[in-house]
Amino acid sequence: MPRYMTQFAYTTEAWASLVNSPEDRAEILGELLDNLGGRLLDLHYCRGEYDGVFIFDAPDEATANAVVLAAITPGHIKATKTTELFTVNEMMDALRKAGTVAHRGPRR
Repeated sequence: MPRYMTQFAYTTEAWASLVNSPEDRAEILGELLDNLGGRLLDLHYCRGEYDGVFIFDAPDEATANAVVLAAITPGHIKATKTTELFTVNEMMDALRKAGTVAHRGPRR
């Protein structure tokens, strides 16, 4: 199953709500993923441009998009960035395949 990483940033209002009433967002996000046929692998919080990151499996890109869209719909997320992830073996296969063809760069 394809694996994705979504970075997210909460709104100020979301942080205020979480400070006033802390809750395990991994449990809630896990339920959303289960309902859409995916699986939450990990949720971490961080400092910087994004407030956190979650890694999940989804059966396809449409489901991965649906997860993010459903997650942001309540309005507590101000920014997201989703990246598809590849295992080392998947990248090795891609590298081997790329090595079978040649591509010319721009002419000078």
